[in-house]
Amino acid sequence: MEIAVIGSSEFTLGFRLAGIRNIHETNKKDDLIPIIQNVLNDREIGVLVIHNDDLASLPENFQNMLDELVTPTTIALGGAGESSNLRDKIKQAVGVDLWK
Repeated sequence: MEIAVIGSSEFTLGFRLAGIRNIHETNKKDDLIPIIQNVLNDREIGVLVIHNDDLASLPENFQNMLDELVTPTTIALGGAGESSNLRDKIKQAVGVDLWK
């Protein structure tokens, strides 16, 4: 399973430096849905990383669909609400709230 990262060049830079090769750069909010759909069609992707602000800019039904998917698991980082979103994802994956 691979990790895919979607976002601006500033957001994806650290992932590039960490060796992640499946990077999809975009600064346009209109490009997000087609890029995400391409990533979802790739069966090798197990984790999708996206900036929290980019995820929040998507239509609510698309956000809910991403939240319900098991593979790939969508992780939103940065911006507002980062810790609670990551906490919820870990709780969903592990079944235990590790922050308690």
